[in-house]
Amino acid sequence: MQLPDPLLGHPHHPGRLADPARRRWLAAGWLAMAGPQPAPAQPAKAQPAQAQPAERRVWRVGPGLTFTRVADALHRAGDGDTVEIMPGTYAGDVAVIGQRRLTITGLGQRPLLRADGQHAEGKAIWVVDGGDIRINNIAFSGARVPDGNGAGIRLQAGTLHLHRCAFADHQMGLLTSDDAASELHITDCDFSDAPANPGTLPHLLYVGRIGRFSLQGSRLCNGRDGHLVKSRARQSTLVGNLIDDGVLGTASYEIDLPNGGIAHLEGNTVVQRAGSQNPVMLAYGAEGAFWDENRLTLQRNTFVNHLPAGGWFVRVWADRLPAGTPVQSEHNRFLGPGSLLLGPQGQSTGDGRGPAPRG
Repeated sequence: MQLPDPLLGHPHHPGRLADPARRRWLAAGWLAMAGPQPAPAQPAKAQPAQAQPAERRVWRVGPGLTFTRVADALHRAGDGDTVEIMPGTYAGDVAVIGQRRLTITGLGQRPLLRADGQHAEGKAIWVVDGGDIRINNIAFSGARVPDGNGAGIRLQAGTLHLHRCAFADHQMGLLTSDDAASELHITDCDFSDAPANPGTLPHLLYVGRIGRFSLQGSRLCNGRDGHLVKSRARQSTLVGNLIDDGVLGTASYEIDLPNGGIAHLEGNTVVQRAGSQNPVMLAYGAEGAFWDENRLTLQRNTFVNHLPAGGWFVRVWADRLPAGTPVQSEHNRFLGPGSLLLGPQGQSTGDGRGPAPRG
């Protein structure tokens, strides 16, 4: 049986709704009897898709594993991944690291990356080319390249963090570019054993004109002709390090800050040996200022000079720096023969003098 439609009329009397007024009257009546009507349904709003974090993977390298060469694992690793290296010697295993974020960690006894005549891009065992890279517990040795600047690591760009790494027998232990946006942070690392390197000075650690450089709790020894630490960075911070050329060392400066910048040295032990090639232990501004802000602060360091002829514990080239460059030396110990040349703005507060200890 067909039911009457209140808006269309009874099936046997279709003409009854021809009058528009009657149609409106019937519609109003039915709505009144039906009670309040629900509001029209609104279309559901599309919710933005939640970005799922990319899965971070761990790639392990070692004898008998899928990856036996570090370079192969580095090539496969994605941003945010970790590469773990088993103990052992990895000869000629050179690579360019270009990820945006990557952690490389040596497991157990420190793995050794030995150059064996190989190099990446004619620069180093590993070249870091941007990103935020963390390298832990890895040793590097024997870098040689045609231009004489072969490094364990070359920092081209980005931010590099090193922890418990070792660099020995390189033409240039670690070398950076002059990228002002780059940063280098080193903790608990060793730099040693500069080789004979005719035509080029083999610095153990050479930091170019980058933005920030920090060296903490590390050890540098056994230089040859070059400097133990050389930094041209805008900001150089050295805290709690042992910078000692060693009994057989023949380094030049123990610390060279040739372009000034903001330098803070605190709690370091700096030792110059009898075979040093230069009577200056800490040089500041020797090649003139490069940065817009320059300041040298020395606090609670110990300088030991074994050079019989004396020399300078600290030498500031004030005539090559902006007038009024502040130099502050506070509560440092200067042991052995030598003098301080802090410049016209230099202040020495609470510093002590004494003889050099034996050994």
